[in-house]
Amino acid sequence: MLNVVRRSCVRTFLLCLAAGVAAPSIQAQESQHPGLAKQLNRIDLAVVGSGQINGDASGTAVVNAQPTTVKLTTGNTVGALITLRYTVKPLVGFEFNYGYARYTDTFRPFGAQPFGGVQQNTSEYSAGYVAHLRPVLGLHPFAGAGLGTLAFRPTPRGGEGLIKQARAAYYYTVGAEQTVLSPHFGIRVQVRQVFYKAPDFETNYLTIQKHTSTFEPGIGFFLHF
Repeated sequence: MLNVVRRSCVRTFLLCLAAGVAAPSIQAQESQHPGLAKQLNRIDLAVVGSGQINGDASGTAVVNAQPTTVKLTTGNTVGALITLRYTVKPLVGFEFNYGYARYTDTFRPFGAQPFGGVQQNTSEYSAGYVAHLRPVLGLHPFAGAGLGTLAFRPTPRGGEGLIKQARAAYYYTVGAEQTVLSPHFGIRVQVRQVFYKAPDFETNYLTIQKHTSTFEPGIGFFLHF
């Protein structure tokens, strides 16, 4: 897990470095092409570290050919979310998200020992609508909602040999942001919640047919072009 976090930090640092190196070139292009400047002014890229507070779920699965109540308990962890936004005007904006987290699902059949935990890498691919509201006490609040896909990929060593699976997902987000030091750099604080059907990895004794959610409080930074 620490290695994964380190790799994420390195990627984030390289992203910021690349953006910083590219900034003078972008500004030069803006001065020559006003239309390009207008479009770039509508774009921002954010990297947010977030808690992953996963909900539990219970349902009936087929265990040893018998219907059995199975409880899914999902570990909590931390993850990362990268968001690219295009804001046409304050109340009309669009965003594209990529999220990553690693955690373990544990399935407990009623009256029996739990199955082995399923360690997995989970990625979110989603898009949505976002509106920026009037500033409050110097902060710029926003709210949005969207949908996409969660890809659950059991790890080679901790995934119990299960296959990867994708689930449809939808989310809402609320938060606030503020530029600091420069009009091109700011801090973002947000809360998201992602809803989806519990994974079963195409396995009968894990199929509980229930929905659950992940609550994601987060803080990070954004680069405004």
